[in-house]
Amino acid sequence: MRRMSAPGRGGRLFGSAQPAVAVPGGHRTRRAVPGRGGRLFGPRSRWLRSRAAIGRAERYPDAEARTRLPGAAPGAEGGSRTAGSGAAGQAGGVERTRPEMRELGAALVTVMQDTGASVGMLYLVPPGRSALRLAVLSGIPLEFAAPWLRVAPGEPIPVADAVSQQRMVWLGDQEAMARHYPRPGLVLPYRFALAALPVSSGTTRWGGLVMMWPGSHPTELSESEAAAVRAGAERMAAVLDRAARAGRPLAPDRPPLVAHPRLPAPDSRQAAAALAFADRLPGGSCALDLDGRIAYVSATAADLLGAPVSRLLGTLPWEELPWLDHPTVEDRYRAAIVSREATAFTAVRPPDHRLRFHLYPDATGISVRITSEAAGDPAAGAEPEERRQEALSVPPPVATGRLGALYHLMHLAATLSEAAGVQDVVRQTAEQMAPALGAQALALLMAEDGRLRLAGGIGCPPELAETLYSIPVTADTPPVRVHTTGTPLFFQGHHELHAAFPHSGLPDLGAWAFLPLVASRRPVGSLVLAYERPRAFASGERAVLSSFAGLVAQAMDRARLYDAKQELARRLQAGLLPHRLPRLPGLDVAARYLPAAVGMGIGGDFYDVIRLGPSTAAVAIGDVQGHNVDAAALMGQVRTAVHAMAGAPPADVLARTNRLLVDLDPGLFTSCLYAELDLAGHRMCLATAGHPPPLCRRPDGTTDTLDVPPGLLLGIDAAAHYTSTETALPPGTVLALYTDGLVETPGTDPDEATGDLADQLSRSTSHDMDGLADALIRHAHRSAPRHDDVALVLLRTSDAPPGTAPVPVEDGSSVPREDGPSVPGEDGSSVPGEDAG
Repeated sequence: MRRMSAPGRGGRLFGSAQPAVAVPGGHRTRRAVPGRGGRLFGPRSRWLRSRAAIGRAERYPDAEARTRLPGAAPGAEGGSRTAGSGAAGQAGGVERTRPEMRELGAALVTVMQDTGASVGMLYLVPPGRSALRLAVLSGIPLEFAAPWLRVAPGEPIPVADAVSQQRMVWLGDQEAMARHYPRPGLVLPYRFALAALPVSSGTTRWGGLVMMWPGSHPTELSESEAAAVRAGAERMAAVLDRAARAGRPLAPDRPPLVAHPRLPAPDSRQAAAALAFADRLPGGSCALDLDGRIAYVSATAADLLGAPVSRLLGTLPWEELPWLDHPTVEDRYRAAIVSREATAFTAVRPPDHRLRFHLYPDATGISVRITSEAAGDPAAGAEPEERRQEALSVPPPVATGRLGALYHLMHLAATLSEAAGVQDVVRQTAEQMAPALGAQALALLMAEDGRLRLAGGIGCPPELAETLYSIPVTADTPPVRVHTTGTPLFFQGHHELHAAFPHSGLPDLGAWAFLPLVASRRPVGSLVLAYERPRAFASGERAVLSSFAGLVAQAMDRARLYDAKQELARRLQAGLLPHRLPRLPGLDVAARYLPAAVGMGIGGDFYDVIRLGPSTAAVAIGDVQGHNVDAAALMGQVRTAVHAMAGAPPADVLARTNRLLVDLDPGLFTSCLYAELDLAGHRMCLATAGHPPPLCRRPDGTTDTLDVPPGLLLGIDAAAHYTSTETALPPGTVLALYTDGLVETPGTDPDEATGDLADQLSRSTSHDMDGLADALIRHAHRSAPRHDDVALVLLRTSDAPPGTAPVPVEDGSSVPREDGPSVPGEDGSSVPGEDAG
């Protein structure tokens, strides 16, 4: 929600400073103050930047230009330009707006006047699209609606639900908004009521209508108001239907049409009397239009602000007066515009002039009263004593106030969007938000198997953790109550808590907040906040806490799905790789597989060790391109094909597997290395299809890369030829077969990485293959981040008597290694287990 920029003033509040733009109409041009760039929402879009140049010419063209009070500078706008004048003619403004769009603007203004609504927003679905786009806006600056210019289907926004469900969505206050729609509730933590309803005719869904009322509006929508809103939606639907039947369907313009209501045009005598009236009042008087620009400023107000009248007219005060560019000023201005309620703040004009600003908003703008808090100032004395005491009691604006809390929450929202599993969400929530909210303890409870279970927290004393550890959903306790009802509970002190829940078992602390965690309209758990001292939970704080809980609930729901997906991926990978490796006399084997650091956690790397006879075995390793389900599926097919053809010469195994892949035509290529080991003759025959050759550590400790004739990747050419090569395999030889994920990282030379791996293998004195495998994996992760799958098979020959049969087990298979092939653990490391991944 960004402030609007004055024409030609290089508008910026949350974006980077923009260059000055010359604007017809007499406005001065200036550059934005350097070093005062964006705070929240980032750079402006191109059309928002152009809006600073064209002013408000695209507003509802039937609205009459506002009449300036006498003394306003020529060209300083107080309202809309007429169609085709000024910058609008240059930028393609309202003169290109279709009459039907202006009719929609008139309908929106009418329904606002009929219902007393302060803000109206009409969304349309462009032809051939599914997302809603803002088409007409009234009552607030266009930049206030910037986060919601486009609303995707299914987005947690009231208008999206109203259109998709074809019903009216009513939110009677800011707490309801925060509970049901935490994202907009977080950005708009002000008092207002909102209705969203579909705009449709028959089976055609044209878009949605959003109406907002001031914070003083009752929490229920009256029948007459509901009828008027529905009538307005029907009128708009009729306009859209008529345009479509004429073969010219309406599409939202960029930027949207801004249709503010007409202002009465006083005669010159009334204008002069109004000016004299304002000048006679103590203190200073100032008028801001709905875009925040100064439309009128009295001479006294200009003196208090420290700038001449001619310099202030037509400008944004926080840009012309840098000492007003402060989060508290921003917060109070937004609150006045959105809630339409009077508000006030104190600011210090350098060096030490304390000024009190009172903001009185309505549908046409904001009236501002400015008084001095300096001792003995007559203007200050004109204020009631209690008001002066209130002003003096306000501390200097600091970022740790409510707006600061919102920044914390927005930071949390960004962090949670990147959180992966449940424990990641719990950790980020506890570590960031307990200090930001001033809570002594924070606990997250998740619904599981008919109980609320403690997922994690921070600052919880032992008795609280024990009480919250596992609670049946049938118990009458505050966490269960908010979980089942979806309504938060706040207790200002422990006496209130024990009076409402005498058997809760919760310890005596100062104050408590229990918030439901609701995601996709499903309760997923509860959030508990405990405070050391008694605390009065004001409405604004309750809304912020509810928004916070909503963000956590959505992140937790996503995290649970992520964890379930990762577990599914782990099981899928485990099912495709060998469950056990054979234990053969004269051969010690260890294997490792680690999924890629990106993607679903499954990929195309595979390995296999196959017992061919009492003293012969085969080993295969390969890599299917990709880190997805398709790669994993093809990997399973390749491994099965190699396993079925094992026993043939290595070159023939690769040639037959290659022909199979060409026939399958999966669109993916595969590297593969296949070797046959004669443990009795201490020989090995191997062939490769585009796969890295193995490393070989001789019994004397020297290590090198075996020279294997290269072959074409599998799945490219059915006629590809592969060559086998033989090498000696004396007892004590260690072979390392690996995929390129172990040695290749962006920005590094693969040959150097392979040489480094060979050095690690050579220096190792371990006779335990599993320990050696872990050491090589750790070295690879220390040297550089890994973004590819990693498969590693280590083989060590010994002088065990040849011909010895493998050790039998009850089911007839080979004995699995107790510390055999490993699967990735929760932290991404490998852990030994029989169900190898």
